[in-house]
Amino acid sequence: MSDIETYKSLLAGKDTGEVVTRALVRDVDLPYGAGTMALITLDNGFDHTKPNTFGPQGLLSLNDALDAIEARGDVAAVGVTGKPFIFAVGADLKGAAAVATREEAAAIGALGHHVFRRLGELGVPTFAFVNGAAMGGGLEIALHCAYRTVSSGVPAIALPECFLGLVPGWGGTQLLPRLIGPEKAIKLIIENPLSQNRMIKGRDAYGLGVADAMFEPADFLEESLRWAARVLRGEETVTRAPYEGDWDKAVADARFLVDMKLRGASPAPYRALDLIALAKTASRDEGFAAEDEALADLLMSDELRAGLYAFDLVQRRAKKPAGAPDKALARKVTKVGVVGAGLMASQLALLFARRLEVPVVLTDLDQARLDKGVGYVHTEVDKLLAKGRVSADQAGRIKALVTGSLSKDAFADADFVIEAVFEDLDVKRKVLAEVEAVVSDECLLATNTSSLSITAMASGLRRPERVVGFHFFNPVAVMPLLEIVRGDATDDATLATAFSVAKTLKKSSVLVKDAPAFVVNRLLTRFMGEVIASVDEGTPLEVADHALDGLGLPMTPFTLLQLVGPAVALHVAETMHAAFPDRFGVSANLAALVAAGKPGVYGADLQIDPEARAFFEGGSSPSTGEEVRLRALKALAQEIRLMLDEGVVAAPQDIDLCMILGAGWPFHTGGITPYLDREGVSEAVTGSRFLAPGVASVPA
Repeated sequence: MSDIETYKSLLAGKDTGEVVTRALVRDVDLPYGAGTMALITLDNGFDHTKPNTFGPQGLLSLNDALDAIEARGDVAAVGVTGKPFIFAVGADLKGAAAVATREEAAAIGALGHHVFRRLGELGVPTFAFVNGAAMGGGLEIALHCAYRTVSSGVPAIALPECFLGLVPGWGGTQLLPRLIGPEKAIKLIIENPLSQNRMIKGRDAYGLGVADAMFEPADFLEESLRWAARVLRGEETVTRAPYEGDWDKAVADARFLVDMKLRGASPAPYRALDLIALAKTASRDEGFAAEDEALADLLMSDELRAGLYAFDLVQRRAKKPAGAPDKALARKVTKVGVVGAGLMASQLALLFARRLEVPVVLTDLDQARLDKGVGYVHTEVDKLLAKGRVSADQAGRIKALVTGSLSKDAFADADFVIEAVFEDLDVKRKVLAEVEAVVSDECLLATNTSSLSITAMASGLRRPERVVGFHFFNPVAVMPLLEIVRGDATDDATLATAFSVAKTLKKSSVLVKDAPAFVVNRLLTRFMGEVIASVDEGTPLEVADHALDGLGLPMTPFTLLQLVGPAVALHVAETMHAAFPDRFGVSANLAALVAAGKPGVYGADLQIDPEARAFFEGGSSPSTGEEVRLRALKALAQEIRLMLDEGVVAAPQDIDLCMILGAGWPFHTGGITPYLDREGVSEAVTGSRFLAPGVASVPA
């Protein structure tokens, strides 16, 4: 039985809910008398907001189109392009989540290979005209073609599969390394996905050699057809230099970096490396068969289900925050005030000016601080200009929008004022009172506090209902999460305005109840507290610091401590201890480290500083790494259950969203609650799972 017949048999009677991408064929008479091209346009019938994807019916549609073309004798070439702004963005992820057996998973891999490889085996030249976003299977279609052009305006080209827990399994791991070499291929297949799913643009793809020619968007298809005609006539020659580097070393170096980043926690990048290594010598049949096996294994893995769950949170829940009021209540923001001119305040000023495109005024206690804050904005804008991320005109406008003032009177006509001063409740209350004295009654007052009570901060104000928590994560330009905190008095108009501003800032927001440290900092502080407590008790620093390696976290606990600073960590621990003394401790050893002025436990050589180690020695009850891991996970499970019972967020999904976007929790874990469920920790600690069986894991 053929791959097509096998899959049709498996598909019979099964509703996958697929939005079918059709392969629409039209004949194009090529210029210069080069003959007729059968041009396939991939189109699911919707605009660019619903990109082309490939489920089984879409693959079968493309196969039928190729059958009809192959039966003809008058076609000089075949071209593939996409609908406006979109080429294709890969497999239908809803369908992937519905795969129930390994047999189905293997059939999906085989079907994709069967259809796509035909573009490289038709007997006539094939061309991919990449006019828009091309990701995953979309890029793989292009790789199967003999030639590729790309529009300089394409905003996103990527192979994101490893980000989700898969591999590019429809030819990507075999064709791309042979086309551009293993180092460049590894960057696209592994490094970029593991770096917050980084994308490249059309110009980058051309520079890497993924595309053979590049044209401007305005006449992209016309120029691509002219170029294809010249290729067919022999007037244009495409040369691709053979790879002359050390293939094995490239793979080994990448494996070392993946180990450093994931420490073996997620199987997908390792399977991808194995496949790239195989591409050095494997035949097309051998390589594609190995991809089928990898897809079959990974499609049935918990890591993929968790990755799809996380992807759904980021793509859907983050765009429709639970509990957000009607956006019609939002007020217009035409000017922003920022109290403070330190690093965080300056980052905020740049973000507001760049995204809202409204005047932003900074205030501080002296001119030197103001000049430094405004100077920081100008320097960062110059960096954006140098990287081509803003034009010269845009750079000039952003700089002009940001000014400084020694008086808060400059906020008189502001619609939104955010404070970013020292993390002290009395200081923040005083600042908000001073701002309220000069702004209009409609002006929203926001605080960037990371742990203090919004309700307490607003309690002495004339209009506490307009105060809201607006907690950014550092660095502001990079971290996508914004915790929007509702105080006891905060009204719907204030919240609606906060969510509207957050959307314009291109941040993903989660509504959080006014509770100590909100979500991310509360969980990280509890987590860190348990790890540090184990060291206080006598566990060696190295053992404790690597006890959680199996989660594949972006950094170890003591590396995180080094990043945020021991003084900040101690301050937050003290705040949480005051709120919940039964669960949050304060380490005397950490306090001693802070008093000694140490930046953390690691020295400049990335080895543990002997002086720092001395502060933590003396405990008599050491734990094993596994004991530390379970201790930390059980503490997280307990804290999450308490937070849900307290109504800090609407659902476990919001906690996962916060941890993914605010703490860099890996996609392959699905956040924290699916991991705790899969490990059995949730039920052991709280008596129940956080999520229903089958959510973010393979159904039992």
